[in-house]
Amino acid sequence: MNLSVFLPIVLAFLIFACGRDGSESIATSSDLTPQQWAPFPDSVYDLKRIARVDGERVLLMTEGGDRDFVAGVNLGATIPGYSPGELAVRREDYHRWFPQIAKLGLRSVRIYTILPPHFYEELLAFNTANPGSPLYLVQGVWIPEERFLETGNLYDDLVRQGFRQEISDAVAAVHGELFRPERPGHASGQYSADVSPWLFAYSIGVELDPRATFASDQANSHVPPFQGEFFFALPDASSTESWFAKMLNHLANLEARRGRTMPLTFTNWPTTDPLEHPDEPDEIEDLVGIDANHIQATGAWPGGFFASYHVYPYYPDFQRHEPGIADYEYEGRLDPYAGYLSAIRRHHKGMPVMITEFGVPSSQGNAHFGPLGRDQGDHTEQEQMSINADLLRIIDDLGYSGGFVFEWVDEWFKFTWNTIEYEIPGDRRAMWKNAWTNEEHFGLLAVEPGDAPAVLIDGNDQEWESNSSQVIFEGRGAITEVRAVKDEGYLYLRLLLKESEVLQSADITFGFDLLDGGNLGLPGANDLGPDADYAVTLDSTGVGQIWVRASNDPLAIRYGRDRHMIDVDPNALEPESGVWHPQRLIVNRPVVIPSTSREYAAEIFEVGALRYGITDPASPEFDSIASWAASDHILEIRLPYMAIGFADPSSLQALRITSKGVVKTEKVEWIGISVILDGVLYETKGYIWEEWNSVRWHERPKAGIEQFAEAVKKVHDQAPPEGNGLSSRRANR
Repeated sequence: MNLSVFLPIVLAFLIFACGRDGSESIATSSDLTPQQWAPFPDSVYDLKRIARVDGERVLLMTEGGDRDFVAGVNLGATIPGYSPGELAVRREDYHRWFPQIAKLGLRSVRIYTILPPHFYEELLAFNTANPGSPLYLVQGVWIPEERFLETGNLYDDLVRQGFRQEISDAVAAVHGELFRPERPGHASGQYSADVSPWLFAYSIGVELDPRATFASDQANSHVPPFQGEFFFALPDASSTESWFAKMLNHLANLEARRGRTMPLTFTNWPTTDPLEHPDEPDEIEDLVGIDANHIQATGAWPGGFFASYHVYPYYPDFQRHEPGIADYEYEGRLDPYAGYLSAIRRHHKGMPVMITEFGVPSSQGNAHFGPLGRDQGDHTEQEQMSINADLLRIIDDLGYSGGFVFEWVDEWFKFTWNTIEYEIPGDRRAMWKNAWTNEEHFGLLAVEPGDAPAVLIDGNDQEWESNSSQVIFEGRGAITEVRAVKDEGYLYLRLLLKESEVLQSADITFGFDLLDGGNLGLPGANDLGPDADYAVTLDSTGVGQIWVRASNDPLAIRYGRDRHMIDVDPNALEPESGVWHPQRLIVNRPVVIPSTSREYAAEIFEVGALRYGITDPASPEFDSIASWAASDHILEIRLPYMAIGFADPSSLQALRITSKGVVKTEKVEWIGISVILDGVLYETKGYIWEEWNSVRWHERPKAGIEQFAEAVKKVHDQAPPEGNGLSSRRANR
């Protein structure tokens, strides 16, 4: 099918609305589904397989030939309002998601742990109904991570036995042969759906903590290399590598008993990769290595073994500094991501490698700057999808056997290093969407508050009469009305103005008072305004900015005064200093490159810079990280809760930084809201809401998803590279 025709149809089928009731309006069409992806198994040593390792490739054996590259997606275990351990994704969610994943051309889903029985039942139902275009499974197995971090010992009895049992349960679950009693944090129930005919691979383990891994290697240096029937460790293997060989052998033994074989791998990431990075400024990021080259499958395991990594384009920092990586030229420009992938691919010469996590988030917040603008945040949805498409093409072009984008849906419970200490209490993160926490926004599907948007920022106020908003000000001056409304992600305000020309000639300032104390007026208002802790300024040129009073600025107090990472005037941090700081996030601490002793200052992201734009996904001008818009007599603005000082809006907790730099919270009884326009102060009635303990949400495909779908189609349509050891099965078809 011509791609120019295919992609708009994909989008049309993907557009849907889903609330907590799980309703959907997505259609299906046999004309859209790729054909001949049905498994074409063979048997070796009486072991049935649908995939195998052949030289440097993992081959998925299908009716259409041996596929040497598979594009897939990582699938999490939760939905808004729940933590991952609650495994709250419902049957109807999987029933809705599987056709959507397939419509994008993605051919495999990777899961991190054993999911509830209905996941496997829905996968079986989908694949049975779509025999020519099924979704293949990469099953993950989680280690007892808390115990491992506590002991720093992979050979601890509870770690070792616990992981062996998880592997046994995962194999039984995939084959529909498991009953699991209820246990907190674990899936349970009767597993009777056999999805092994579509089992592409197992990927066991997690991104291992380097300190704990180093300690485990030190404590178990006496352990001899493991030798098993199906897997063994080479003489120079570390105790961690030997441990993985033993666990892989256990898994292979369980599958062989069931007459199956498939490619196996363990999870790795740059922090514990086997390469040396002398230019990495954080010694922890290069403390220990785990090398898949030190593990091999025996001839008794015809499924084979491959290496796999989670690799993102913005971290660790050696990507920005290491010769051969930072200065790697790809398609006519320097591309450190391609440089790192090239280095890993060279290291594992002779064996296949997959990238089982990659991607960037569409979030207002940012946690790290990356080369080529591939930052850990501060991307529109269109930018996110374009970057993800580029990363997938690079992964394919550099000889990898698969790329699994992270992730299918946005997840509200996620945290990141530069906002986590201000999200309090942490166990309520899933109750609200934080636009400043990048980790919440990696999905191909946006997951947004409410059954539908409470407000579309577009300068059109038709929804405001029916969205449960409150009138918090009425008058006869330049501002005739102010309304407020909230959802689980934002506080929204709408101003009605007497004269439309005001927006083109006057500045507007908002003040927000949550805590006791003030700051001697609002920024730039010549001491005008009541007490306020946060402020927003919008000027007539279209520039917007969020401000925090300096005496409650976490960045200035904790990273400036207390840690001396940025310059700060200590007098400005005194109560009622009158100093306002723009809202900022630290995205990198000061670093020194070990190989050169070159020093780099802390890097700061101006998260408080407000973008003017339209947040209506149906608009061709849609900007997912825009914050305000205006037209005629109307001004609309949406403010992330963290931007105006909420540590947890669902329980009305505001952030308080004490004079000693301690992060605390205080219950908000009322938000005082004031507005200054053209030098005139308008004081509103303020606004507040009731606490919430459950959420409603809807999902939609992110803007620009057709760019990613095009990349998926391209990597699946390409012929295998020359000389990669493919068998004649594909050549003869």
